[in-house]
Amino acid sequence: MPRGRSTFTKRQKEQTRQQKQREKAERRVQRKQDKPEGVVVDEMQELREHAEAQAALFRIGSEDEPGSVEVFTPGKIGH
Repeated sequence: MPRGRSTFTKRQKEQTRQQKQREKAERRVQRKQDKPEGVVVDEMQELREHAEAQAALFRIGSEDEPGSVEVFTPGKIGH
């Protein structure tokens, strides 16, 4: 008994689906391998360090009191 057209089409669709699934799994494995191991970029830590460095620039003249921060505003000279 010969197979009908719909059986052939269904088989083709299933083979295509399985092939796509295999390719997707291969890409997933490849991405995992391409990832650098042990390197975690902590953006918040980088931002904190940058902010501390910027704050240090403003603390240059106030070495008398380490906890105080002198704020310089434009337009106020010697007040």
